[in-house]
Amino acid sequence: MAQFVRDVMTPDVAAVLPDASLVEAAQLMRAQDIGDVLVTQDGVLLGVVTDRDITLRAVADGVDPLAVSCRSVCTPEPVCVGPDDHISEAVTLMRTNAVRRLPVVENGTPVGVVSIGDLARAQEPDSALADISRAAPDSWPDAGNGGPGIV
Repeated sequence: MAQFVRDVMTPDVAAVLPDASLVEAAQLMRAQDIGDVLVTQDGVLLGVVTDRDITLRAVADGVDPLAVSCRSVCTPEPVCVGPDDHISEAVTLMRTNAVRRLPVVENGTPVGVVSIGDLARAQEPDSALADISRAAPDSWPDAGNGGPGIV
């Protein structure tokens, strides 16, 4: 069984510059089927912007997602974990800070992201959350028409 964050994290870092628009961040999330992107500059983590941040901190307020930067809606100085930290440390940080994802940072540089789904698959592979996390994303056959449920 995996014991360290490096054993369960997603090693690919999806990142945007602080002045990237929310549309750019959302398009990257869609292309990579992820729910967050790191906001970085010169290899330094400045924040995290999630799909929820975009929805609640921008779209719900009626702002133009093309005109708003990721810096303005991201969570600055996010709680992080190291790749050599024990999985239990990641679980504790998620619980304490009520977050579903943690950037994984080594020597000040983001090297991955660990999600609650990653931890569920590692610690409780038969759990409902692990099953959901393993499921392939649904295709969006009508994406050109606004996506599922949009008329």
